[in-house]
Amino acid sequence: MALKFFDKLSQNFIELLNDKDDYNVIIEVEDKEKSFTTHSNILKYRSPYFRRELENIHPNENNIKTITESSISAQIFEIILKYIYGGIVNLENVETRFIFDLMLATNEFEFEELSNELETHLIDTKASWLKTHFPLVYRTTFSKNNFKKLEKFCNDIVVKYPNLVFDSDDFASLPESALVSLLKRDDLQMKEVKIWDYVIKWGISQNPALPTNLDNLDEWTQENFVSLKTTLQQCLPHVRYFHLSVDEVLDSIKPYKKILDEQLWDEINQHLLSPERPVESIILPARIVLATELPFRAEESKDSFSTIISEVHAAEISTWIDRKITKYTNNPYKFELILRGSRDGFAPQTFWDICHGHARVIVVAKVKGTDEILGGYNPLTWVNNNIKEQWVKTKDSFIFSLKNGNIQNSIISRVEITQNAILNRCKNDQNKYGPQFGFDFYMRSLNSNDFTLDNNCYCRHSGYYEKPIRTSSDNFSIIEYEVFKIVRNS
Repeated sequence: MALKFFDKLSQNFIELLNDKDDYNVIIEVEDKEKSFTTHSNILKYRSPYFRRELENIHPNENNIKTITESSISAQIFEIILKYIYGGIVNLENVETRFIFDLMLATNEFEFEELSNELETHLIDTKASWLKTHFPLVYRTTFSKNNFKKLEKFCNDIVVKYPNLVFDSDDFASLPESALVSLLKRDDLQMKEVKIWDYVIKWGISQNPALPTNLDNLDEWTQENFVSLKTTLQQCLPHVRYFHLSVDEVLDSIKPYKKILDEQLWDEINQHLLSPERPVESIILPARIVLATELPFRAEESKDSFSTIISEVHAAEISTWIDRKITKYTNNPYKFELILRGSRDGFAPQTFWDICHGHARVIVVAKVKGTDEILGGYNPLTWVNNNIKEQWVKTKDSFIFSLKNGNIQNSIISRVEITQNAILNRCKNDQNKYGPQFGFDFYMRSLNSNDFTLDNNCYCRHSGYYEKPIRTSSDNFSIIEYEVFKIVRNS
């Protein structure tokens, strides 16, 4: 039988940390603005990192060694020291970003036990934060190459929503390890020819010396192709060449055939002519097309005009459009579907691309995790070609929430500040912002390029419309949205 007294031992070592006597190491952090006194024997036996650091530092005349860690904050390093001495890490009342930064720091100091525990904690309890800050998490995770659980967490999202990475502004800075890990996935939800196009785009971006005119590859030298091939040597084996069509091979692969091994290029052509004839090259399996999982399905028939609203809802909205007191029993308007998120995509830019030029438009959205259906009516035209954002004036727009599930009554809120009724976003903002009604209701995705993946949609009473349509003031994400053009029945 072994009697264990770890609590007392931990307490005594924490007291030793706080005792300023007998120390022989000073650790300076925050550009030497803050310093901590420590003990070399404890540091060496608790951390391989500090063992190496101490071996390479000469003591001063008082036999004290000084280590400088300029990039780490004093608050984070104080927690790390308490872990080193007492084996205790208190995460109460700290922000998620702090936990994330703490995980990165403990990884740098080679505290594998604590780093792994923090990684698991973030995935299990802070998944929504990880998704909201996806670009940061994704690039940091793969640049460090030690967070395998976070790598899988991120890739499980990216394979379903590849535009998060491939269409991002900083795609060119994607670490090679991250790109290769995606190319290896059999379930990456993207056409193979598009994958090839992005691989080429990434490879060219890594070689600034390559010619910029990609429309005329005849100008490329043999050395140019060799440079691109060398850059992409880890990526090219994971493209599924034998699952491309003839046109895709001719249009996309052939212009860059010089970066492929000659045998592989010959066998790709052979396979197109005679698919049953064996080849020596490895034929990777076709990527698995996942069954489309609609984020929301109302209990409607397959022929229903909407997956969110009913005919009763449509009649109520039509009543508001015509400013009638009594709800229509025979709706004079037809709701023509322009856009559906689960069909056309949830990227903000998709709204502007599809809805440009349409007037008399209804937007409806289903809030994730609630019964709420929110929406707005724009009697004017949505415009996507503005260089600068443009407010448009109308007295006929309104926003609303609809009776549904636990929501007892529908609410309509008409515009109050008519000169700021609707905002047509400028081109530079359309990759983050969708439809906007004053500052009372708008859809946006600031980090993930998907209205369903981060909690950045907004609906609060800001005075631009006459009253609130939602009791909660929290930002939210959606699980489905639809846009309809209102057309009078003939």
